[in-house]
Amino acid sequence: MLPIVVALLAAFAGVVLLGPVYIGLLQRLGFGKQIRSDGPEGHFGKAGTPTMGGMLLVVVVMFLAMAMRIEDVYTLTPMLALVGVAILGAIDDFVNVHTGIGVRGRFKLVWQTAVALLAAFYIERHFAIPGVNISFISVPVPFGGEFVIGGVLFVLFVAFVIVGVSNAVNLTDGLDGLAGGVLIFTFVAYLLIALVAVPGGKPSQPNLAIFCALIIGALMGFLWFNVHPAQLMMGDAGALSMGATLAVVATITAQLPLLAVIGAVFFAVIMSVVLQVLSFQLRGRRIFRMAPLHHHFELIGWAEEKITVRFWIVGALAGLLGFSLYLATVRGL
Repeated sequence: MLPIVVALLAAFAGVVLLGPVYIGLLQRLGFGKQIRSDGPEGHFGKAGTPTMGGMLLVVVVMFLAMAMRIEDVYTLTPMLALVGVAILGAIDDFVNVHTGIGVRGRFKLVWQTAVALLAAFYIERHFAIPGVNISFISVPVPFGGEFVIGGVLFVLFVAFVIVGVSNAVNLTDGLDGLAGGVLIFTFVAYLLIALVAVPGGKPSQPNLAIFCALIIGALMGFLWFNVHPAQLMMGDAGALSMGATLAVVATITAQLPLLAVIGAVFFAVIMSVVLQVLSFQLRGRRIFRMAPLHHHFELIGWAEEKITVRFWIVGALAGLLGFSLYLATVRGL
């Protein structure tokens, strides 16, 4: 446990100490957030807040990961996802700052898909863990037993989830502190899952747990500057990359289906967008006053801080429930 605590504290301290310098640099470079005109009116005051804060998180996490020498079969793939998608997010943040629009959605989707397919293919081909096969996913089907996804279907399914979770976290990053706080609870759940060894099955994954601790510590440091009113925004560099990394970590722990529970907040947010679009196209009517979901609560009168804290509470409960389900499953309770 000591390396996990050291990793968390080091990442937290690194972000908190470098944060003021990084914020000052972004301000001098003119990296202020452009606010969409069709968003909630209360967000217009956030225009100009330094963005691309996610790059600070990625740099701190990667530097400490290499310094602690935790690169192994369990951590290389999430590191690839973190860096690969962060580059895309940084480009999008840069374009958004200068144009107010950002990178075209089609280009982002192609890049995300390429990184996701590479990660999924590597996992399918190279992960061989005694007692557990990560090259397939067993999905329980009500009244139908289990449906096993392997081979090409595995690669496509995992890539789809990586892209989906990446975008779900990005959509959730719409209020000060919202995405960062919920991400902490999801990574805590997978840190605990990585530490739990299953007799005759999945071994413990201590380096993956340390990697999760680095991300948790970095996110805590980021919240130091991101809680309302935010001094620094995560931007796509952080939201897209953290979401992709979360999905990869869930896959490597062989608990990807459980992400639907542990990441319930992200699932609810992205589904609110999907349902809103489908309802408007099919019925010409909206379900929510505005999507994503947190904007709906803004428009019905909830304060931004109240929405954030309540989503954190749901995220914490979802993480606890997901880890409890994992323990119940592996111990046959």
